[in-house]
Amino acid sequence: MTYTPFFTYGEDRPGRWLVTCDHAANTVPPAINGGDLGLPREDMERHIAYDVGALGVSRHLGEILNAPVIASNFSRLVIDPNRGEDDPTLLMKLYDGSVIPANRHADAAERERRMEMCHRPYHRELARLMARPGAVLLSIHSFTRQLRGREPRPWQVGVLYAGDDRLARPLLDLLHAEPDLCTGDNEPYSGHLPGDAVDRHAILPGRPNVLIEVRNDLIADNAGQRAWAERLAPILERALALSGL
Repeated sequence: MTYTPFFTYGEDRPGRWLVTCDHAANTVPPAINGGDLGLPREDMERHIAYDVGALGVSRHLGEILNAPVIASNFSRLVIDPNRGEDDPTLLMKLYDGSVIPANRHADAAERERRMEMCHRPYHRELARLMARPGAVLLSIHSFTRQLRGREPRPWQVGVLYAGDDRLARPLLDLLHAEPDLCTGDNEPYSGHLPGDAVDRHAILPGRPNVLIEVRNDLIADNAGQRAWAERLAPILERALALSGL
């Protein structure tokens, strides 16, 4: 069966949002080291390999918002679609304490091969979908509650943004008004890496955008994924209306 580096859901949905899930899968294509990066299964099931629960949240959001969804079909450890082509973390050899055996000796030629197989096709499709008039990029990610050797993170959800906070600011205001939520403002990470997916497809072309991070233990199963999508969707719609975009 032919390998597909991304999946698009609901392409004909008319909503303004385009829901993206850069780290949707822990798939290793068969052409990459026989489909095995040499990591134990427990590592491939945790946040270093993909964003746990993010695909389910993305697909439910797409249905509720009546919006298309694009999701990668390769592990971030194969090649990271949320990094620019010149980013030194594009092909990771060590992540959160785990050495990735199949990446250990990967050279420039191997990186280029993975770019052509996975990274570039995903970004071509994302660019095509973002070319729709009035498109608003909604990037969905998840984060782990605690990195090895670090303090637990207090946030349940985070809103990430760079210089363009036209949508992020009203969204943050609405989420901060939710009494039972601890919401991160550009937490648990800074909201911008030059050349990343949001930068490339929204910030540089001047299109509205926001990136949401949900703590992955809250969306580990379908019930949690649906519940968070149902909670976030009306808040997102309200934020977009308040932004005037």
